Amino acid sequence: LSHTWVRCCLLIMSGLFIKKKSGVTPRRRRAEGNDAEATSQKKKKPKDTHLREEIESDSDTEIAPARTKPRQDEEDLDETAQEKKLRLAKEYLKQLQQQEEEQKEDEDQDTIANRLQEDVLEQRGRLQRPLAKELLPPEPSEIRLLRGHQGPITCLVISPDDSYLFSGSKDCSIIKWSVSDGKKIHKIPGGRKGTESTHVGHTGHVLCMALSSDGKYLASGDRNKLIFIWDPVTCQNLHKFQGHRDAVSGLSFQKGTHQLFSVSHDRSVKVWNVEENAYIETLFGHQDAITGLDSLSRERCVTVGGRDGTMRIWKIAEETQLVFSGHEGSIDCVRLINEEHIVTGADDGSLALWTVGKKKPLTQMKCAHGSHGDAGLEQPYWISSIAAALNSDVVASGSHDGFVHVWRCGEGFRSLSPLFTVPVVGFVNSLQFSSSANFLVAGVGQEHRLGRWWRKKEAKNALCIIPFKRTLVLGS
Repeated sequence: LSHTWVRCCLLIMSGLFIKKKSGVTPRRRRAEGNDAEATSQKKKKPKDTHLREEIESDSDTEIAPARTKPRQDEEDLDETAQEKKLRLAKEYLKQLQQQEEEQKEDEDQDTIANRLQEDVLEQRGRLQRPLAKELLPPEPSEIRLLRGHQGPITCLVISPDDSYLFSGSKDCSIIKWSVSDGKKIHKIPGGRKGTESTHVGHTGHVLCMALSSDGKYLASGDRNKLIFIWDPVTCQNLHKFQGHRDAVSGLSFQKGTHQLFSVSHDRSVKVWNVEENAYIETLFGHQDAITGLDSLSRERCVTVGGRDGTMRIWKIAEETQLVFSGHEGSIDCVRLINEEHIVTGADDGSLALWTVGKKKPLTQMKCAHGSHGDAGLEQPYWISSIAAALNSDVVASGSHDGFVHVWRCGEGFRSLSPLFTVPVVGFVNSLQFSSSANFLVAGVGQEHRLGRWWRKKEAKNALCIIPFKRTLVLGS
């Protein structure tokens, strides 16, 4: 199509050039000839004046209309070959423009149709992108460290467009970072204990954060039972929710809405409307402190209850819950892979894959990060954080063994197999994939986010941005 455009443009330019160069056109030649004939007739004086006047009168009535209103066939005859080429080229260009516009409209309609189809599959939990076969591990030199917190990083969230991220820490502060250059954009400082009435922000450990899918609201929860709502752009405080009776351990926005779920060590699940600054309801069921929470588009959330050994799916509208069990230890973290499949991690070192239609795990990986200790007294490295690339076959897990492990989910989510590991020193307290799955961010600290069992002095309190390489898969 581009070659056709060039040829047409050249044809138009050549036509204009020839037309301008030619000083006398055939039409002008004929007009000059007619004028010459008229002049010669005037020079011949008729003998009879009356006869001359009649002839001139007849001549005027016959010739004048032909000059003022030329017929269409005469115009066609007057058009030169070059003018005809010019006219046809312009008409052809107009046709090409119309074809391009129609093609663009068809492409837009195809894009919309594909997007709607993906949304339907996502709602049904059947959308799966085969990502595992494309990912390659990064070089250690490619991993970037972002340092700015004085205490261990406990939580993080990435913006929907992957341009910036937020991190929370035990130093009670929240930092907004630029992903592209790793620079601090803004810091919400933490306050000292006892300044709750005057300080705008957290005065206790920030334990969890959530960002709405439209990027309009940021929520953060702390050990002091409070939930703060922020403007992600200006980092100004918008509201503060109170109601939990113990530390707020998990937050999640329902995708596509401003409905916020929160969980706490008080064993409750609360529902809030952030846009209207309103409390909606409280749900009970867990028998121990709730340690993890996640949600997607449906009006429901999934939680794990620590040492009660259960995972629960809460159907908000029906006010019902489904109970799942399978781990031997405390279930500390949970993530939805899609609307139908879930991954969990426990302090017994195991990872498990679930489906909402079955109360037991589809598969379970024991000692996923290995074990440590003297011979005969080995203890598994407990799973402290997990992440899932949405609607794909890739999950990641973190512990304190010095590595982030990336896993492939088998067909039907009935198996887990290792893809590769990424060296990270310290307690990996939080993990999240970017929306594009081009990078993974790990929040690392010298100690676990919920306790101080021991410290890793060699670790740094930092964010680790782990970029992935992609391999070209033939036939994909």
